[in-house]
Amino acid sequence: MNKISIIGAGMTGATTAHWLAERELADIVLVDVVEGMPQGKALDLVEAMPIIGKDVNIVGANDYAATKGSDIIIITAGLARKPGMSRDDLLSKNAEIVGTAAVETLKHSPDAIYIILTNPLDTMAYLVMKKTGLPRERVIGQAGILDSARMRAFVAMETGVSVENIDCYVLGGHGDEMVPLTRHSNVAGIPLNEYLPADKLDAIVARTRKGGAEVINLLKTGSAYYAPAAACAQMAEAILKNKNLVVPCAAYMNGEYGLKDMFFGVPVVLGRNGLEKIVEYKLDKEEKAMFEKSAAAVKETLEALKKLVQL
Repeated sequence: MNKISIIGAGMTGATTAHWLAERELADIVLVDVVEGMPQGKALDLVEAMPIIGKDVNIVGANDYAATKGSDIIIITAGLARKPGMSRDDLLSKNAEIVGTAAVETLKHSPDAIYIILTNPLDTMAYLVMKKTGLPRERVIGQAGILDSARMRAFVAMETGVSVENIDCYVLGGHGDEMVPLTRHSNVAGIPLNEYLPADKLDAIVARTRKGGAEVINLLKTGSAYYAPAAACAQMAEAILKNKNLVVPCAAYMNGEYGLKDMFFGVPVVLGRNGLEKIVEYKLDKEEKAMFEKSAAAVKETLEALKKLVQL
């Protein structure tokens, strides 16, 4: 049986375990610093398995030894930004948490592929790659699947068409400057910019960019976890089943789209080696400008990280 370890057993980590267990893809380890919490959630999930008829072993732990021999490590651990906390404070704290998780898990699973979810996403993926010394194929950030799914959901709400007929591609950094490619997105093959009036499409793009904030504002405490967790499960499945699935993910750029030495959301092929390849779209002038604006925002956070952490 494959093995997946999830570092951080909060709402997102535990929900990722839930989606993965339903798919009967792998045995699962939930790791968290809070004593008893990952063990309790793991036991609760194990007790659900007879009901859904899945044979999956799920354990909770407070130390990294339990992750030994993992095929995939998913890092969701980190703090959410609290009132009065600067972005640099958040960056510094999460860099410490994520850096430790990466280094410690690698000791027990030297062949694992890493999926990073902690924010600021593109920067945390860069940190993991630099801290572990892993090749870029084995460190991938989850952002674009979530952003694209949000856009697909909003298009479905607007058109009344099944989500299965809607394909949307949201690239770029995981933040307000993300790049929804309306020209490449479609409803049953018809480009979105032909299917929907401009004002409706603009509203969907704006709502997609603020998708995470919209959920946070409604919840009042905490942030989204069902959709981000489902996205992590989809990535893990594509890797373990060697699907060669094309999805938008944060990948280390080595000249693609004119970008270097940074993580950025682009269409990638996911298979058993992790990142099998990056797919390059032909971008028009307007899309290129959006890409560059988004890349500048990611680079800014990356520079802040480099001042805080020795890489």
